[in-house]
Parts: sequence; structure tokens; C-alpha cells
Amino acid sequence: MARKLGGRKTTVIVGLVGLLLTVLGGVMIFVVPQLIRDQILQNVRVNPSSLSFDMWKEIPVPFYMSVYLFHVMNSDEVLNGEKPSIQERGPYVYREYRQKRNITFNDNDTVSFLEYRTFVFQPEMSHGLETDYIVMPNLLVLASSVMMEQRPMSMKLLMSLSFSMFGQRAFMNRTVGEILWGYRDPLIDLLNKYFPNMLPFKDKFGLFSEFNNSDSGLFTVFTGVKDFSKIHLVDKWNGKSKLNFWNSDQCNMINGTSGQMWAPFMTPEYNLQFYSPEACRSLSFEYEKSGDFEGIPTYRFVAPNTLFANGSVYPPNEGFCPCLKSGIQNMSSCQLSAPLFLSHPHFYNADPELVESVIGLHPNKEEHSLFLEVHPVTGIPMNCSVKLQLSLYTKAVPGIGQTGRIQPVVLPLLWFEERGAMEGQTLKSFYNRLVLMPKLAQYFQYVLNALGCLFIIITLILIIKNQETFFLFWSSNKKVSKNSEAIQSYSESLMTPAPNGTVLQEARL
Repeated sequence: MARKLGGRKTTVIVGLVGLLLTVLGGVMIFVVPQLIRDQILQNVRVNPSSLSFDMWKEIPVPFYMSVYLFHVMNSDEVLNGEKPSIQERGPYVYREYRQKRNITFNDNDTVSFLEYRTFVFQPEMSHGLETDYIVMPNLLVLASSVMMEQRPMSMKLLMSLSFSMFGQRAFMNRTVGEILWGYRDPLIDLLNKYFPNMLPFKDKFGLFSEFNNSDSGLFTVFTGVKDFSKIHLVDKWNGKSKLNFWNSDQCNMINGTSGQMWAPFMTPEYNLQFYSPEACRSLSFEYEKSGDFEGIPTYRFVAPNTLFANGSVYPPNEGFCPCLKSGIQNMSSCQLSAPLFLSHPHFYNADPELVESVIGLHPNKEEHSLFLEVHPVTGIPMNCSVKLQLSLYTKAVPGIGQTGRIQPVVLPLLWFEERGAMEGQTLKSFYNRLVLMPKLAQYFQYVLNALGCLFIIITLILIIKNQETFFLFWSSNKKVSKNSEAIQSYSESLMTPAPNGTVLQEARL
């Protein structure tokens, strides 16, 4: 009897444990994803208490800028009307440091900041030195000549005379460091002295002279603390909620984020956007495919073919015109009317005529397309490569002898790649917190469900076995009871006196 009670007690305990594990596992299926979601929402907001705040404030990911310059091989022939022949030089690689300063939290759920950038040359990663000489178009001559094309002939002759006095030519032979970060010139000193606000630079003239040790403008973005739907979106740039560079309201819109983080819980339908002060516009990227970076799931976003298309090919871009060929964006409206154009490197995805007008260009997707790989759950970029090319539209301008007989051409000056990938301790910490731990929690709930089901099955087996044991015990007891009754009846019959004559009859028999 004690053994029977012990078996029943074990069955009840096993059944309760199985039921408890199953319920706990079932609850975790619904609770764990919500807990993970709440933690992510809490930690991607722009708030000093969030885990991502330090990453947002000073990006721990090493960023590099690789610059490729186009060396003009036949500058004298170009002046005589021949097609330019160029040779790509580089890369000249710079480590890019970014740090947000003057961080101010506002009452309307926004934060304002200035992001400063510093570039340090990396000779061991470069193919060449900053002291390398490159023959390039002289922007002071060729850009200003096109800008003066519609001015009176007297002004153009005066400009040509000024160029001659200061020894300015259509092409210059300068070092990489001078071209990028600036050089002093007597003509620039003269213009800054007598026309102090005419040029956007004060001491040196260089393509990137305004980038180093400077900020990219005052950004005001939503923190997502009060209204999560607006997290990281740009509210204003330099105090403006829209631009005034372009010819349509759509093109002047400031869309997306500041380009460092996006809203979490992305889907493939997500339209990834960010505002680029260097491009003077918002850039949009579309989903290409899912993948992973060092074990972390990612969505890969790429530029659509219409990013730099002109208005005739893609009507929404009409506001960026006046346009030339499709595939290049006119930057003159935000670059002091200078005839500069932005595009993909080597005119990738542009009108083939642009490639054919210059010797030495070889566009291809692998080398010249750009992409962003973002962790869709958090909206944090894991690996990115943004590539852009700067070109100059130039031609012969009557009255300015320095332009010779140059045929109208969009001449590439340089292209650059800004790239960064999460690595080291930052990558390990990100993987452990946002990939490994949620996976372990997910696996744990499945283990609980499996164990719960196993214990319930064991309980059922024990119940069945107990029933069989009880049946056998009952059957055995029934047989014993019957035998006992038969023996008792026989004994009683022996003890009962026989009627008269019965013994004699039995004896006779």
C-alpha cells in the first residue's frame, strides 16, 4: 500500500513540474520578445542613460576616407580641343575621427549638436604619399571662367589679364596635400583683401580645406524619448527645417536621419534616408538583400539607379536642375555657383556619353557602387561604404585666353570613399548583448517547452503503468477472494452434521 501511494505521489510531482515548465515556456514565447523590444527601445534613444549614447556621441567604429585623384595626362592637348585622358591615382587614405560637441537637449524632444571631424593621413594604408604631384584642373581659372561666361567681354578680358599677372593657368601641378587641404595663392590673398566675403575660404584654397577640424553644421534631431516614431530624424539643420538650394519643395526637404543611426525594427520595405551636408540634399537608399556581418544579421541598402538621374529620366529630380546628362547632380546652387557636379565614381549608372567623353574611366558595380549594411533590429550600421565623385564642367570661354579651345566636358577631379565597419570589443559587446543573449533566451524557452512536454509524457506513462498495476492487483485480489470463499464454503460443509441415512448410503456406495 505504501509503495502504491509513493508511486502516485511521484506521478503527481512529475506532472506538476511538466505543467509548470510548459506554462513557463509558453509565457516566455510571448514575454521574451516584448522584453527584448522594450530593452532595445530604451537603449537606442538619444538619452545619456541609454547604452548607445556613448556610441552616438563619439562613434567607436574606425572610419576611413580613401581619396582617388584623377591625373590629367594630356593637359596641353586638352587646351587644343582634344579629349582629356586621365589616370586614377591613389588611394590616399585618412583615418576619420568624429565627435559630437555642444550637445544640448531641448524641451521639444530634440537634441542639438555640432559634429567635428578630423582627418589623419595613413601612409601604410595608402598607395602614394601626400607629397605626390598631380596635374589637375585649376578651379580658380576654369570654374570662374564658366561662371563669368555671360558677363560683359570687358570683365572677362580683365579677368584674363588678372590670371596672367598672377601666373594662373588652366591646369596646375600640385601635391596631393595641397589639392585636398589647401595652398596659399597670391590671387586668393588679393581677393580676400579687397573682397573679403567673395570666397568661402580665408587663407588656403583646397577641395577639402573646409572639412578638416571643422563641423558639418548644427544638427537638431529627435531623441525618441517622448515620441519614438521620430527617433533620430532630423528636425532642423543650421536652424532650417527645409533647404533653399533647389527649385522644388520636394528636393528642399530634409528627410531621414543625420546618417549614423536609424529607427529600429526595420523591414525590407524600409526607405533608408539621411541628410548629407556635403551633397546639400537628402539621400535615399533601397533594400537590396539580407545578409550577416560577423554573425550579426543585416539588411543591405544600396542607392537606386535614380539617385542622380536628371528630371527627364526621373521627374522628382527636376528640382535639382538645371541638369546636363543623367547621372550627375548639379551642385552650383549650393557651391557659390561653381560648375561642380556630384555623381557615382567613374560616372557609374550615368549616361554613357559622360564616360565616353573622357579617356581612362572604367565604371563597375563592385568598385564604384555604395552600400549600407544595417542591423535591422536596432537600426545601427554594421558596415558601410559611401562613394561619391566630384567633377568640374569646363569649356573654352571667349575673352579668357587661359581656357584655350577646351571642348565642353564634365571632367572628373576626384572620388572618395568613406567606409567604416564595427570591429573589436565594440563588435563583441554588440553581438553578446543584441544577438547572443536574445538567441539564448529564445532557445531557453524552447528547452523549457521541450522539458515540460517530456515531463508530461513521463507522467502519462506513469499513470498508465499505475493503472495496469492496479488492475493486476485487483484481479489478483479477486481470485484470492474467490478461492478463500470456496475454501470457507468447503470447510463449513465439512463441519455441518449430515442428515440421517446419508452416511449409510455413502458407505454402501
